[in-house]
Amino acid sequence: MRSRCHTGRSLRGVDRSQAQDPPCDRGRCPPALYVVGTGPGSLDHLSARARQVLEQADTVVGYGTYLDLLGPLIAGKEIIRTGMTKEVQRVAAAITAARADRRVALVSGGDPGIYAMAGLALEMCAARQMRVVANGAVAVQPDDPQKSVSIEVVPGIPALCAGAALLGAPLAHDFAVISLSDLLTPWEVIQRRIDAAAQADFVIVIYNPKSKRRDWQLQRARDRILRHRNGGTPVGIVTGAMRETQRIRLTTLYQLDRDPIDMQTIVFIGNSATVRYGDFIYTLRGYGRKYEFDH
Repeated sequence: MRSRCHTGRSLRGVDRSQAQDPPCDRGRCPPALYVVGTGPGSLDHLSARARQVLEQADTVVGYGTYLDLLGPLIAGKEIIRTGMTKEVQRVAAAITAARADRRVALVSGGDPGIYAMAGLALEMCAARQMRVVANGAVAVQPDDPQKSVSIEVVPGIPALCAGAALLGAPLAHDFAVISLSDLLTPWEVIQRRIDAAAQADFVIVIYNPKSKRRDWQLQRARDRILRHRNGGTPVGIVTGAMRETQRIRLTTLYQLDRDPIDMQTIVFIGNSATVRYGDFIYTLRGYGRKYEFDH
């Protein structure tokens, strides 16, 4: 059975075993849209693939703060920057540039597929009924006169991984990730997800915990989680992970509301198997029950 794209035309053979860039002709690389994850912010944690894409891009589009962190990597390129909450304008500008035969890097902090630009980019391409192909894919559609747009999502270290590494190993077992931002998701839906994750004893990672205008959601989330787990449950709070502004605090679920928290903060709420060990927290996976450790 042939797979079908959103336009209703069949894809007559797509090979995605290994994405590769089309060859550059005399230094000029063919047009494409790359949604690039830049990791936690430090260039030391930028992947080799992300660096390569940024170096070869004609145009770089992104939120101003993330662009500033890239510094010399994007010097001399066409830069399109927007402010916070301008995600739609950002993606629209990137798509327009790619369709104008530009090689475009749409920048996302962390990983572009986690609360970031990759989903929106694909959603907007679909809404415009654009024909897209995965970068490096072989897609043959001779009956389709519409020019394809090549898209590649370039992964980056997400904030939850950067923060977890600084804390130790809080995500060593099953975990759930929940954003407390109710700008796009109704609070009733977020609340149900918090309840389900807490009741199921997942370690809970909280994105977007608090802003100047959204200052009550974290307290509400903590109170709901306390219905299902002990107030002494270890909690890790990481702000500005792996940036110059980095701050790491260890606390408990009961005392969570006593620490300064903002939109640059990720909160890690342990489960019944999470323990504090010096300056670290980690979650037991069950090795101690199955194996006898040497002492």
